Amino acid sequence: MTTPLTLTPGRRPDGTAQLTAVGEIDMSNAGALADSLRDTSGRIVLDLTRVQYLDSAALNVLFQHAERLEILAGALLAPVLSISGIADLATVRTSP
Repeated sequence: MTTPLTLTPGRRPDGTAQLTAVGEIDMSNAGALADSLRDTSGRIVLDLTRVQYLDSAALNVLFQHAERLEILAGALLAPVLSISGIADLATVRTSP
């Protein structure tokens, strides 16, 4: 069964690419996230503030693109990003 995930590409006011994810990211749909990140060149703001869950497949995708990511995360995901080491490689900004 596929886990619901919506990915919406866009641009920030300064022109930086932004990808907004809503739902859960796991083995069943991490490929869609990988494709979206791969298809976007340059720096990317990845908004995960409305993601409730991500698994090791999702973390693997984030590691592959960490050097060009600025990740926006809610309080739920912030510890996962820190413990996994993503926060050491990518810019991670958390919101309450």
